[in-house]
Amino acid sequence: MGWNSYSQKIIKIKSADIVTKDEENFPGATIGLGNVFVEMDGGTLQCQKAILYGEDNFLEAVGNIVLKQGDTITQTSKYINYDGKTKQALSWGNVVLENKSMVLKTDTLHFDRVKQLLYYKNRGTIVDKVNKLESVSGYYFLETHKFQAKTDVVITHPDYLLTSNHLDYFTKTGLAYLFGKSTITGKEAFIYGEKGFSDTNAGQSYFTKNAYILYNDRRIEADSLYYDKKKAFASATNNLKITDTINKMVLRGNYAEYFRQLDSAFVVKKAVVITKTEKDSLYMHGDTILLTGKPKNRIVRAYHHVKFFKSDLQGKCDSIHSDTKKGIIKMFKKPVLWADKQQITGNLITILNDTISQKIDSLKVLQNAFMIQKDSIEGFNQIKGRNMFAKFKKNELQTVDFIGNGEILAYIREDNKARDLFAISKTTCSKIRFIFKDKKIVSGRFFTNEETQTYPPSEIDKNARKLKGFLWREEERPKTKDEIFIHN
Repeated sequence: MGWNSYSQKIIKIKSADIVTKDEENFPGATIGLGNVFVEMDGGTLQCQKAILYGEDNFLEAVGNIVLKQGDTITQTSKYINYDGKTKQALSWGNVVLENKSMVLKTDTLHFDRVKQLLYYKNRGTIVDKVNKLESVSGYYFLETHKFQAKTDVVITHPDYLLTSNHLDYFTKTGLAYLFGKSTITGKEAFIYGEKGFSDTNAGQSYFTKNAYILYNDRRIEADSLYYDKKKAFASATNNLKITDTINKMVLRGNYAEYFRQLDSAFVVKKAVVITKTEKDSLYMHGDTILLTGKPKNRIVRAYHHVKFFKSDLQGKCDSIHSDTKKGIIKMFKKPVLWADKQQITGNLITILNDTISQKIDSLKVLQNAFMIQKDSIEGFNQIKGRNMFAKFKKNELQTVDFIGNGEILAYIREDNKARDLFAISKTTCSKIRFIFKDKKIVSGRFFTNEETQTYPPSEIDKNARKLKGFLWREEERPKTKDEIFIHN
């Protein structure tokens, strides 16, 4: 596309209403007036006035200019100067240039025929089949259909607005390469990045360097982001962070996919979900973390090697299911909870939170419920039963009920400074209730078929000081939020 002849050709005025000379004002020039028709380097030019300096092969044209190059380029303007020796053209005054792929409008346009380059430096607009591009300065390479725009660049698409400080845009394909601070603003999302690529026709974008996506209820940021507008899909890679502003929740990891229409997202590779509470935050890790559901009815699932940490509560299991609307958290497959000196295990652990205060309301442990509390000096106080039910107040344990096949092993110590071990008692009954205060048992009641035996420490060996099913799992307990990533 463009003028392809690079050897110097003589510019000729082929016809005009009047052809004259004015040696006093335009020495050595031929002047055409009215309906002037000029041949120049394989192209044609029409205007109202033309001043041709034959020896210098230089043309000045004025008024209603129409410049054509075959069937590929048509340009209109008020003025044009063309140097046939250097093959440089300067047009100004409402310049409009059209080819098969775009329309360019500006006040002043430069054309370098040797480089096949059009450029402007004082604002211009390019319109193709889909997009409208505006910038302070722009360079259009005719042979590659590449438009390079700089300073206050704006692409207006029917579905979104793209801005950048510098982009390379290909008018035939609609592909845009973005450099510097760039944004894409649509009805459903806002995207920011400082280096990226956008297929404006397909609605697909890829950003790196300080990239993030904003939706109404969440923000996704990562080292690199991919976004498909038509599929309402986004993926994020490395150092990602998804912020759920409604549920005060943050997801982190190294890879994530988000499906807006399904209201779902999953995170892998060192995935962690952080839930903010009144004075603390809960950090939960799993090999895979999945979020589904509308903002006010969000479900969080974590699969495999699940651990969570909170200053007053820690846990571990194979998988976990959390319903934010109902305030229910279920722990599956070898679940364990730690709170202060207590360890709780069972086949299934369910935590119920107050949906308003986000504090623990109650706890259920179904099948093989087992609570272990480390003794102040040595050994372990133990309580077990078929099921366990606990009530909390302001996140502190108030009551614990063991229902079915209850067993207790308790260390009884002298009330002195040394707190010498006085005896070890074992109790069996159908139901047990304990009352807690300041994280300590203050009273206990036994119901139905209660049997208690008390032994001096010397008469009960170490193996008999553990109830059947005893397993102290302190080594698996995360002591900090960073230890939730340890798989042990």
